[in-house]
Amino acid sequence: MSTALPERDAHEAVVTLDRRDGPFGEVVLRQRGRHFEIIANGCFLMDTADGRSERLLIQAALDELDRTGTPVERPSVLIGGLGVGFSLAYAVAESRWGRIAIVERESAIIDWHRNGPLGAFSDGALEDERVRILHTDLLEYLAAADGERYHALCLDIDNGPDWTVTDSNAGLYGADGLAVLWQRLQPGGVLAVWSAQPSAEFEEALRAAGFSGVVTHEIPVSRGVPDVVHLARRAG
Repeated sequence: MSTALPERDAHEAVVTLDRRDGPFGEVVLRQRGRHFEIIANGCFLMDTADGRSERLLIQAALDELDRTGTPVERPSVLIGGLGVGFSLAYAVAESRWGRIAIVERESAIIDWHRNGPLGAFSDGALEDERVRILHTDLLEYLAAADGERYHALCLDIDNGPDWTVTDSNAGLYGADGLAVLWQRLQPGGVLAVWSAQPSAEFEEALRAAGFSGVVTHEIPVSRGVPDVVHLARRAG
């Protein structure tokens, strides 16, 4: 898949607002017209132009929890990746969620929400009393021996299973990573994974890891293959 930026109006000015070097490489915040973009190691990750798939990541997990015979009251959710804030803001706007943890390893992204222009998109969600922000690497957090369990894991890490900008993120989607995710779910819990493209291979990997009810929701985009949300459940 190409790492080119999405097609935009050629007349829109592009302004670099911040550029930082961190343990995982360079992270850049840019403004293109009225939208903002996050670039990691020279590759486009996400922007604020369309948050449908990021919101679906949260809604689909909650809907799947509701499909059980005894829906969980005030379920807990872990969101992997703060990004531009669409997923977190959508979760906070839903009063049914209980504990909400958000894992983000890039201090720059957290700062752009607390003190920069991305705060308009997370819409004060970091201040919600249910929210706990964890400034750490997701895989390291998940692998901790005393790790908490959640009713839902909603992951928007890199560009999904088949195309990772940071090599270390690929481990999240392999057999070892999926085993850790399975352990971090409550029995009957739901795993939701955002991806920039459908992946039949990832669906099979989920089944091989012991997940059931594997389905994929597609979100059409203006150009190219659709964004998707992969859903799976840990048996109760």
